[in-house]
Amino acid sequence: MPNMSKCLLFGVSLAFLALPGISEDKPKQDAGKPAGTAPEPRATIEPRLRTPKAAEPDGSDRRSNIRIDSTLVLIPVSVTDPMNRFVTGLEREHFKIFEDKVEQEIQQFSSEDAPLSVGLVFDTSGSMGSKLQKSRQAVAQFFKTANPEDEFFLVQFNDRPVMAVPFTRNTEDIQNQLTFTQSKGRTALLDGVYLAMNQMKKAHNPRKALVVISDGGDNSSRYTESEIKNAVREADVQIYAIGIFEPVGSRGRTAEEMSGPGLLTEIAEQTGGRHFPVENLNELPDIAAKIGIELRNQYVLGYSPKNQERDGKYRRVNVKLIQPRGLPPT
Repeated sequence: MPNMSKCLLFGVSLAFLALPGISEDKPKQDAGKPAGTAPEPRATIEPRLRTPKAAEPDGSDRRSNIRIDSTLVLIPVSVTDPMNRFVTGLEREHFKIFEDKVEQEIQQFSSEDAPLSVGLVFDTSGSMGSKLQKSRQAVAQFFKTANPEDEFFLVQFNDRPVMAVPFTRNTEDIQNQLTFTQSKGRTALLDGVYLAMNQMKKAHNPRKALVVISDGGDNSSRYTESEIKNAVREADVQIYAIGIFEPVGSRGRTAEEMSGPGLLTEIAEQTGGRHFPVENLNELPDIAAKIGIELRNQYVLGYSPKNQERDGKYRRVNVKLIQPRGLPPT
């Protein structure tokens, strides 16, 4: 449809002939013309008025407005055996979902390696100095489990968080950024998580996760612990945390560092993720790879809640495994 503000249509009426319905103006004698000379014909140009759109018979303005309300809750589930090995090959009938003790119908089930959107929340505070190199190696090891359709971003934090690398599928962008990272300042862990949760709103993949690498509790954030806990409850993002802590008997541990393990555990577990505390730096790369493998070996169960009340209350969800034959107790 042409843009009527830029394309004007004109009706042209030429005064060559006197036709029915067309009036012919008698032009005055042109100056400088001899008497008796026939006047030149003139054209009258009148803009064509835009025809208003015809209304519907009932007087309404018909528009194609479509609205569909649908609630589908996606639950990622990992299944391991007593040897901590991932169990694959399970089907929909091997799972049951309960919301507030009411069994739900599993409407969607998948076990394929679906694309991920992952945010890395990387601690660069002053206390990370001797731990940076192994932490970089951990990130590189985590990327080895990535797929071409995955996307990643990097948030670095010390006194305050910084969006160092926005969403990218090129993992080298993030590794190059970490190569030149230096440790300094305090620890704004909660602010770093909050910034990452905001960035995750731009994710293109339905499955989302944060991987937090930090060596202690928070001592520089504007956001409070309760505010972050509420935010992660409402977000559809799994959080995995690698906590690099000094031994319990170390005299150098501050009060914030002492509370660090508990803080990371609470934040991670309420999202369906996990916290991996580390005391031996050499374990960092293996743990990062383990997190990547766990994200790749999850079942995703989807259901529409039978309780349709939108009262803003949290719901407790439990997943039970129906033991397949030949599978040892999990």
